[in-house]
Amino acid sequence: MNAGTAPLRVLVAHNRYQVRGGEDAAVARDCAALERAGCAVEAVFLDNEAIDSGVARLRAAVAATHAPEGIARVMTAARRFAPDVVHVHNFFPLLSPGIHAAAKAVGYATVQTLHNYRLVCANAFLMRDRAPCELCVTGSPYQAVRFACYRGSRIGSLAVARMIDHHRRAGTWRRDVDRFVALTPFARGRFVAAGIPGDKIRIRPNGLPDPGPPVGGPRQGLLFVGRLSLEKGVLVLAEAAARAALRVTVIGEGPLAGALAGHPSLDLKGALPPDAVQAAMARAAALVVPSLWYEGLPMVVAEAFATGTPVVASRIGALADLVDAGTTGLLAEPGDAADLAGALARIAGDPASASAMGRQARAVYEREWREDVTTRALLDIYRDAVAARAADIPLAGTGA
Repeated sequence: MNAGTAPLRVLVAHNRYQVRGGEDAAVARDCAALERAGCAVEAVFLDNEAIDSGVARLRAAVAATHAPEGIARVMTAARRFAPDVVHVHNFFPLLSPGIHAAAKAVGYATVQTLHNYRLVCANAFLMRDRAPCELCVTGSPYQAVRFACYRGSRIGSLAVARMIDHHRRAGTWRRDVDRFVALTPFARGRFVAAGIPGDKIRIRPNGLPDPGPPVGGPRQGLLFVGRLSLEKGVLVLAEAAARAALRVTVIGEGPLAGALAGHPSLDLKGALPPDAVQAAMARAAALVVPSLWYEGLPMVVAEAFATGTPVVASRIGALADLVDAGTTGLLAEPGDAADLAGALARIAGDPASASAMGRQARAVYEREWREDVTTRALLDIYRDAVAARAADIPLAGTGA
């Protein structure tokens, strides 16, 4: 905390996912970093563990427009803790965007991190049929019903589309949120196109503690770390690895694990603890991120850069901004196994270039993603939100 600046009190609200992922980890890192920076932090986590059936998922989706129980839980904690800022991360389905109006009514500044596209898209990915889809960015969110975008269910899609439409029409995002946090310039552009006020959006990537200088010595092998699901491009990766006659180590779990089991070009390790993942990245010649959707900000890219590991990624969405082709890694057309195979072969066959790209990747991490850098940026956003909220509150007795 800067000298002469009072420590902030921050209440963090986050709906955890049933399968813990990068978003959950990012929230935990932010809470720890804020405490290290001198803030008082109170976290309220809602868990999806009870949503364990199709019926339960449908009930949760239907209630997601308002979610009064989740809002009441957060506001009870807020009244006790008296925060300067209420920072909302994932609000779906147990919290709802309505938390912002509730916090505003009491006078708290509010911040919403845009980890995914749930404000706009029923499935949160802006993806349909293995390709980007932006029908709901400027059009009606009820188009999701036609394509059963939410978990393949038209009824579930109707419930989520209703939530999106209600808060769009009610002006929740314009009226009740003081500041939004977009993870990349690309994401900011999509949200501005969807009607989120651009003057309220700040770009701030998720931070990552410094693992220390990259280890020396030769590197070997290609690595994938992430959820084994369609949008992550793992089926394309399997085909590309076979085409290039290369073997890829795969760390993660997900619905496609069974389909990938026994593939001759993939070495499936399952889920591993963070220290083992970091060690694998530090040894790899390159990390592969073959995503088919508009990723928010995949932390595996930051983790790879922190360990001095270049990245081979899809030329799509934010990934095309995060990876500077020829400088910090290589890019391939999304869904194009032949193009990806060529990129994998190039980086695996030229260790000197891969090493140089890794050094550049580490420099980018130190400049943009190191924890102290991103924490300062987040504190600036909080102070901006507090000032905006104070300016928006009419002074007693003025008649304003």
